[in-house]
Amino acid sequence: MHPILLKIGPITIYSYGVMVALGFTVSVILICKHAAGFNLDKDKMLDLAVIILLAGIIGARILYVALNLKVYMADPIEILKLSRGGLVWYGGFLSALFAAVFYIRKKGMDFWNVVDLIAPYTALAQAFGRIGCFLNGCCYGIDGLPAQIYSSILLFLIFVILRLWQKRRRFAGEIFLGYCLLYCLKRFVIEFIRGDNPRIFLGLTISQIVSFVVFLAAAVLFTQKAIRWKKDRSGSK
Repeated sequence: MHPILLKIGPITIYSYGVMVALGFTVSVILICKHAAGFNLDKDKMLDLAVIILLAGIIGARILYVALNLKVYMADPIEILKLSRGGLVWYGGFLSALFAAVFYIRKKGMDFWNVVDLIAPYTALAQAFGRIGCFLNGCCYGIDGLPAQIYSSILLFLIFVILRLWQKRRRFAGEIFLGYCLLYCLKRFVIEFIRGDNPRIFLGLTISQIVSFVVFLAAAVLFTQKAIRWKKDRSGSK
């Protein structure tokens, strides 16, 4: 573990924070680069990315604190120390999604088109973040297994799959819903080797339960959209 990347006098640079910032920066650059291919304005996408980042961090931190309330009640100031890790992805996902919907509607953008562009780079940013988790020592695996590294590798793989999928997109929402399906499957499996999350129901963690619910919802939406696309395609012939 290398939680502290660099220390210069009173300034401490944490590896987790650096990896999260690196993942976000690389992803935003690529989103802006490919925005035109989705008929989207890169400046609006940049603004949206910042909103998603802030909302995501806040939501992810709130859920993490809620799940570890006893620890933070003893020392509330620790809640503000984000650079040391302590974020729950699904909390960030939901808060970022709500913030994105609000911004997208305000700007008159197409929701499904926007999230189809963002989806692969979300996985890419997460992959960098999991490396940060490994360096920080959080989100560890059982019996010394590097669950963070396994998760990062799978997220890089999801990124590649989604980027290739983007080039063959058939209907709006296909890539985003594909991301939801792949991520939920990845998270459900990885949780079995995570050593930091308690089992709360039928031997499953809260992340596995949420993954199951989100997977089902995404599968239903994906199927509906695919059927509608096939009907529209048949009708146009």
